[in-house]
Amino acid sequence: MELPPTHCPVTTSSVSAGFANVGSDEIEDTLNLHELLVDHPAATFFIRVEGESMRGASIQPDDILVVDRSLEPKPGRIIIALIEGEFTVKRLVQRGETYFLAAENPNYPDLPLTKELDFQVWGVVTYIIHKAT
Repeated sequence: MELPPTHCPVTTSSVSAGFANVGSDEIEDTLNLHELLVDHPAATFFIRVEGESMRGASIQPDDILVVDRSLEPKPGRIIIALIEGEFTVKRLVQRGETYFLAAENPNYPDLPLTKELDFQVWGVVTYIIHKAT
């Protein structure tokens, strides 16, 4: 059975930490990764990661982030921001009345969001795609 390039077979089985024995009789349907990962197509984009600042959130260099611009950037969410003309990925954190962009790596300081800072939220990260090692 040949599938369109955006569809992959999905089985009726799930897998634990053991060995999977997936036979052709267990193919249930196909899975369109775009449909799985993108809730709001008109507001979603993909961006590749550079740097090490978000390793603690399992975001590694060369990962692809799925970013939804229609979601509200609430504290605790990982966001894509434009700061002084440069894109960055950080966790939005609120401490008292002050908001910060927080790295998930102790080697990188938190950045307080002040009125003087040229700052825009570009979207909320909804999925992280990275190659298994």
